[in-house]
Amino acid sequence: MISKKGKVFFKYPKKGLLTDNKAREIIELLEIKTREDCEKLRNEIKNRRSLLRENRPIKKWIKEERPREMLVKNGSESLPLSKLLAIILRTGREGISAEELSKRLLNKFGALRKIDTATISEIREIEGIGLAKAAQIKAALELGKRLYKETAGRKRKIKKPDDLIEYVSEYYGPYLRDSAKEFFHVILLDIKNKPIDNVEISKGSINASVVDPKDIVKEATIRSASSIILVHNHPSGETEPSQEDKRLTKSIIDACELIGVKVLDHIIIGKNQEDYFSFAKNGLIK
Repeated sequence: MISKKGKVFFKYPKKGLLTDNKAREIIELLEIKTREDCEKLRNEIKNRRSLLRENRPIKKWIKEERPREMLVKNGSESLPLSKLLAIILRTGREGISAEELSKRLLNKFGALRKIDTATISEIREIEGIGLAKAAQIKAALELGKRLYKETAGRKRKIKKPDDLIEYVSEYYGPYLRDSAKEFFHVILLDIKNKPIDNVEISKGSINASVVDPKDIVKEATIRSASSIILVHNHPSGETEPSQEDKRLTKSIIDACELIGVKVLDHIIIGKNQEDYFSFAKNGLIK
């Protein structure tokens, strides 16, 4: 149905125009008097058709609108989050398409980072998402984090403090920013300041009984590291070091000096990329 120059037309698909009498009856029945009335009705029909489509299985959509076919034709970067998630979910449930499920998921959590930190049980609270679909979502997000970490791990040598901050942020950010636990890691560097390895020293509250400087000395010795970088997070998101953080850092520096290994920095990661505390930048490590 279209409106042109104030006149309303009705058309059957592939059957041409309706008779004038029939069209007049429909116009009167729908109370269409102006072009605006016509456009309003067109939009209402369009919205209802869209709603019906979303609640139908994706395999019954026209091919051009199916997420998988859109990805193949236009590339993954062209798809919105709801369609990418729909591809991961693969199927919906009776009366709910996979894309509608993905929209409910995004509406509940708001962002991928929130979905990533959610538990399987929390994701399953969404009607239509069971154990299998929740596991698919968590697996896909973990693959993304590992790709990001793998890319950061191939970085060139660290030449200046900003290189160090960038490396730590990219390598550890996806894992530590939203973690509910404290992690303590050590980055081992060779004589050219290229990362040799990244080692998890502890998981949990950071204190003398959890992080033992001897463990760090051992890792540095085994891998023949010339220098190291200490990295940990605060689940609260606060980056200001505690007195215990400062005490522990000094103990590690003293222990590493005995084997000729220099501690370049100790970085505390916050919730966002720009949120961090560098002991070196703040004069706590010379």
